[in-house]
Amino acid sequence: MRDVTRRGLALSLVLSGVAGYVDAIGFIDTGGFFVSFMSGNSTQAGVDILEQGLASSLLPLTLVVAFVLGVAVGAMVGGNGRRRAWAVAASASAVALSAVLAAVAPTSPARFWMLAFAMGALNTLYLSDGRARVAITYATGTLVSLGLAVAALLTGRSGSAWRRPLLLWGSLAGGAVVGAAAHRLGSGPALLLAALVLAAAGVGLAMRTRVRREQPSD
Repeated sequence: MRDVTRRGLALSLVLSGVAGYVDAIGFIDTGGFFVSFMSGNSTQAGVDILEQGLASSLLPLTLVVAFVLGVAVGAMVGGNGRRRAWAVAASASAVALSAVLAAVAPTSPARFWMLAFAMGALNTLYLSDGRARVAITYATGTLVSLGLAVAALLTGRSGSAWRRPLLLWGSLAGGAVVGAAAHRLGSGPALLLAALVLAAAGVGLAMRTRVRREQPSD
């Protein structure tokens, strides 16, 4: 996370906030499953298989599959740093489609698959050596980074490394609060707002990339 620029961090904070926002809406609508926190879904699926049978675990398991597919597609279309806007655009499109499905087919699992797909794709914005440098949609990796930064602070190795992971976690948690509040307006309108924010972020990223390309090289 330390090698991400300030602008990159700002974008990460926005997208992490959107992830928390969308995850809160998905959690409410599914009755306790997640569209970005796949560790929770994996645990829930394991418990459901034992207590209620395989059928009850299908939704959390398929959410995991949709998330992984989102990561795969995001890596293919936006793995090159110059095409990261495509990954954000794919996420925005999936969230917008989910918003439409919320109005016409509110009980369809497909709309939750779309959200999980979108959240998976967002995690591919900052790739290095086949790994995500910034955990945009899940708090566990961010909290591990925060814990390591706290250790660095206490041992005198770094006095500021804790700031970025704390900001990222705060953005995710704050987005969840806003998402839970926005859900009162209805899933469709709330998700449409998230799609618009993602679309705006994608346009901004594309414009910044274009400016960089047009700048004359020395």
